[in-house]
Amino acid sequence: MSDAFREMYEVVANRRENPQEGSYTCYLFDKGLDKILKKCGEECTEMVIAAKNADNEELANEINDLLYHMAVLMVERGVTVDEIEDIMRERSKKIGNLKQFHVSDHNT
Repeated sequence: MSDAFREMYEVVANRRENPQEGSYTCYLFDKGLDKILKKCGEECTEMVIAAKNADNEELANEINDLLYHMAVLMVERGVTVDEIEDIMRERSKKIGNLKQFHVSDHNT
């Protein structure tokens, strides 16, 4: 994953370990998993709408917001960037092997 994502993840993890008054990240941790999941869902929906509207600047911003909230979720649930990178590396070995993918109707 990118260094920028790892840095953001580390800031989020630091906020978990060293809460700071007025921090939005700390607010999310205080509110708990349901709030974090709600924000992930909201940001995902906003990303989809930005993509549908063909607004690439807004799309990039919404993707960033989603990645931030995903980092909060990862820290909350104890999933590390290294774990995600390991999975990505394994899955990248399968790219191009269409026999492993389930055939689906792309019109739905």
